[in-house]
Amino acid sequence: MRLMSSRREFLVAAAGLVVAPNIVVPRARSIQDVIDLCIEAAPDAPWDSSVDTVKVGDPMQEVRGIVTTFLATVDVIANAVQRGANLIITHEPTFYNHLDETEWLQGDPVYRAKRQLLEEYGIVVWRFHDYWHAHSSDGILIGVLEQLGWAGYSDPERPYVCHIPETTLARLSLLMKRLFGSQRVRVMGPPELVCRDVGLLVGAVGGQRQIELLRQVDALVVGEVREWETTEYVRDGKVAGQIRGLIAVGHALSEDPGMAYLARWLTPRVPEVRVSHVASGDPFRYI
Repeated sequence: MRLMSSRREFLVAAAGLVVAPNIVVPRARSIQDVIDLCIEAAPDAPWDSSVDTVKVGDPMQEVRGIVTTFLATVDVIANAVQRGANLIITHEPTFYNHLDETEWLQGDPVYRAKRQLLEEYGIVVWRFHDYWHAHSSDGILIGVLEQLGWAGYSDPERPYVCHIPETTLARLSLLMKRLFGSQRVRVMGPPELVCRDVGLLVGAVGGQRQIELLRQVDALVVGEVREWETTEYVRDGKVAGQIRGLIAVGHALSEDPGMAYLARWLTPRVPEVRVSHVASGDPFRYI
């Protein structure tokens, strides 16, 4: 009688299972495996420094479900729990500052309650910001172009510039409001301004980059602006005869399509895991 040569064989036999010899039972995919898969798709990854780190939880646990989102809000966390997901991939910080530093939040009731919620349900929060923007053509931008139906208008050399059929700034503003799902957009420039070349700098890339692109297009669509940078450049443009349009749709709404695209990108790469997108939504209401 042959002795069982491994603990695995013993456990299989004890369970009443028959496994052919030399067949390797695949290891369950861990959350860290998913993280590595996302990072490895970026050029020259991994990098020495990035904000794309695990913020809460044990990434070595088996992944049971994945939620992608712009922000891991309390509502998004609750939604993930309902879906049975234990990995939330967020684009922006979880704890109210760029580096997710928490020393200054010790004892804070909001921070403590949010962290306890994550820990209670064993949820891992991983930020996917730098590497996702570094993906081919920028993962966020690809999602935005798909949301707008503008992939065919995108400049091959500068995919964040779109050459669209002629329209007015007024009509373009209403289109952005509808396609980004915003309750309102903030607009600068004459409503009748003719727009053919439109720049897309979603999120918050900073005034200098916004202004540099604004000089090259008819209108610029952004997530958010500092009101003493790009907005004042647009307002002062009349002194140089440089009339441009500026449409601000909000940071969260402008980048959310890129995290929805991440769910579609991930799904065929982890077919055994349910991947969902949960929008964190516009944080404001308007009165």
